Amino acid sequence: MTTTTITGFSPKDFEVFHIPSLEERMSGIIEHIRPKFQRIGEQLAADISPASGNEMHLHIAKHARRTVNPPNDTWLALCASKRGYKAHPHFQLGLFDDHLFVWLALIYEVPGKRNIATSFLNELDEFAALIPDHYVISTDHMKKVATPVAELGTDGLEAILTRFRDVGKAELLIGQHLKPTDAIVQDDQLLIEFAASTYHQLMPLYKKACLAYS
Repeated sequence: MTTTTITGFSPKDFEVFHIPSLEERMSGIIEHIRPKFQRIGEQLAADISPASGNEMHLHIAKHARRTVNPPNDTWLALCASKRGYKAHPHFQLGLFDDHLFVWLALIYEVPGKRNIATSFLNELDEFAALIPDHYVISTDHMKKVATPVAELGTDGLEAILTRFRDVGKAELLIGQHLKPTDAIVQDDQLLIEFAASTYHQLMPLYKKACLAYS
């Protein structure tokens, strides 16, 4: 019997998102991507739980509500809640067809996002200082586009936080992107180290969000 070693993500994993039908694309995600999410996510959860102050639970996107359109991306989430992650501050690692993302994610389902945004705005300089210039920020988890922090500056960050506070569907995702061809992406241990480093960098913002949320 041949034993298959689960490694990082290969270019073929990203090509899953070019499969046209829902059923076949989901089969590709389940067969090729989810086992890697399980392996990587378990290690990441163990790594960041002590720093977060809580046990972090692994959630893997199921896309269960989709009946026609296949998903354009898929992800794992790490959250202090065992029951679910969308209504809580959480960390993500996932794939679109052209990049891998590593996020601190505050999506529109979080009921306390107005309080979170206000907390960040009240200490805007501290918020900005905690995010390296080469990180990127997105305001919609369903879109690929993200803006480098270096291009935003303090004024741009303030505008994003203000929109996050005032617009119901606005989101805040902070982290890093990697290309499918990056060596880090294709080596699970290097990827785990990269993602964990990103989460530890953003952990003060995660904790602040959790405090404001609660």
